Amino acid sequence: MTEKQKNNTLDSTSNYKKLSIQISLNGLSFCVVDTLDNSILVSDQKTFDEELNPIELEKELVTMFTEHKITTQKFSEVIGIHRNTLFCFVPKPLFVEEEAKNYLKYNTKVLATDLIAQDEITNYEIINLYVPLVNINNYIYDLFGEFTYKHSSSILTSSLLNANTNNDITCYIYASEKQMDITVLDKKKLLLFNSFEYTTTEDFLYYLLFTCEQLKLNNETLLLRLFGEIEEDSAIYKGSHKHFKNVSIYAPDSSTFQLGDYTKKNIDLTILNAL
Repeated sequence: MTEKQKNNTLDSTSNYKKLSIQISLNGLSFCVVDTLDNSILVSDQKTFDEELNPIELEKELVTMFTEHKITTQKFSEVIGIHRNTLFCFVPKPLFVEEEAKNYLKYNTKVLATDLIAQDEITNYEIINLYVPLVNINNYIYDLFGEFTYKHSSSILTSSLLNANTNNDITCYIYASEKQMDITVLDKKKLLLFNSFEYTTTEDFLYYLLFTCEQLKLNNETLLLRLFGEIEEDSAIYKGSHKHFKNVSIYAPDSSTFQLGDYTKKNIDLTILNAL
């Protein structure tokens, strides 16, 4: 389920622009898409040297939006994406809504005052429970009115499941500077999704190897696909090659959008996949 707030400031009949925003205590990114020709009008991202608190993060988002004059524009749709490790997946047939906080508390620390939100990963019988940043949602609502918010893991998992055509078990890792999202697929079946915060190449390799050990995956046959802030000349890529036979950079399909002056290196494809 995606959460919506209602207001009159969005114009779905005459406006042709959509806004997608990804929010993390470690960074921010957004893009504005022209829906007439699916081109990127403007995009920006920022990574913080240290993790911010929610109030500090809101100030950074205000600054970013002001710099790009986002606050003065109207959009036909606004999507907020929360990226954190405060989430858990529950098989839909086993899901009981009244127990939402109980599912989540066994996977992460949940405060009594935390709002628990949920997404459904369509066509795959998965409910994703997570903790959004309420002050950020309130700020977006005050600016634009009705909007949808989701968790980044819902978007990433759905995109990879839909796109995966490999017959062998595939491990996809989407990495930002401080967080790695691991998705393991067996054709169209999700074996695992998990997120870890890391600071060094050794951390990255530890979480990757630990995941493979727990799932009893064969390093010789596993297809390892890395994307996000990873290049072939990076220490992470070279380190992965020491442990896995089949490693490559994964290029998510962005053919729906005309990137223009932007490239896959300087635009966060998660915010595009949300649109």
